[in-house]
Amino acid sequence: MENIENTCIVCKKTEEEVPLIIMKYRGKEIRICPQHVPVLIHDPHKLTGLIEGAENFTAG
Repeated sequence: MENIENTCIVCKKTEEEVPLIIMKYRGKEIRICPQHVPVLIHDPHKLTGLIEGAENFTAG
């Protein structure tokens, strides 16, 4: 069974496939690959349903 915690929250690629950046948010560790960091910065609403509270994020 795949360990969800060691995958990109967007594309679900593992740390064996791509580098993952680890972030802390609301007491949880979240991982995202470099390809999807722009989503986090420019289109954070696309993370709704993937990160708790993402519907309240604003683009930077």
